Amino acid sequence: MRNLGIVANCAKQRAADVLARILRKSSELNMTLLADPATAELLPALAAADIPDLFERVDAVMALGGDGTMLRVVREINGRDRPVIGVNIGSLGFLTSVSEDELGEGLECLALDRFVVSEWAVAQCEVVRGGVVTATYRALNDVVVGNGPSNRVITLDVRVGGDYVTSYVCDGLIVTTPAGSTGHSLSAGGPIVTPRSPVFVLSLICPHTLSSRPVVIPDTTPIEVVPAGDSVQAVLSVDGQVGQALAAGDSVRIRRGEVGARFVHLPGYSYFGVLRQKLRWSGSSV
Repeated sequence: MRNLGIVANCAKQRAADVLARILRKSSELNMTLLADPATAELLPALAAADIPDLFERVDAVMALGGDGTMLRVVREINGRDRPVIGVNIGSLGFLTSVSEDELGEGLECLALDRFVVSEWAVAQCEVVRGGVVTATYRALNDVVVGNGPSNRVITLDVRVGGDYVTSYVCDGLIVTTPAGSTGHSLSAGGPIVTPRSPVFVLSLICPHTLSSRPVVIPDTTPIEVVPAGDSVQAVLSVDGQVGQALAAGDSVRIRRGEVGARFVHLPGYSYFGVLRQKLRWSGSSV
């Protein structure tokens, strides 16, 4: 991979310094860098191109930031055949695979084709109003139907594969992909799911009953969530970054997307190694 796109979280204090390191190392490796306009403003020596033109001209995209930057880049790639490699200058960084300390090694691996590319599932989400699809989203992490800024509970009618599940009274419902299982769903009591597991997880936010538990279903099964009754304050949130207000009777339909998201991992990458580090698993102290 000789042509590398760069998209950075420009709000990160170290972003400009890390960009300068990337530029120096890529020059040594005869790699060509192309950044989105906001990223290029941090380092005038970087060539710039508007998105989505940038994605058409590069072999891979380096997302410089944290998980939020990775989610934004995957959304903007929008199913194009461009793998993403994440460099973590954030906090948690479950989705990123390269630390700042590994930056030089990571660029060398890209230049020498010493890496693997894996594809992770995304969720395709449609909002249907009056029988008409009014909006479509792609979610790498999760689709959430919640009560937004309100403190009132909402009622959500849920169907899986056309089969009525129940009407949940809660603050919200999270439909998560395996990639998103370490995010919002985890904090709501959902399980950790390995990336290649062909499932969705339904996790509730503050359910108004003690019997509600997360549900794991095949990702080949479509899910439908409908705000019911007076749940006019319901809000759809996709990956915590985009979404819209929902009205009672709107249908949120979720299924596995036909095209997933592709990620670059360096030799030695281990998903469980990431979990051990990020969740501070240390084993028994005895």
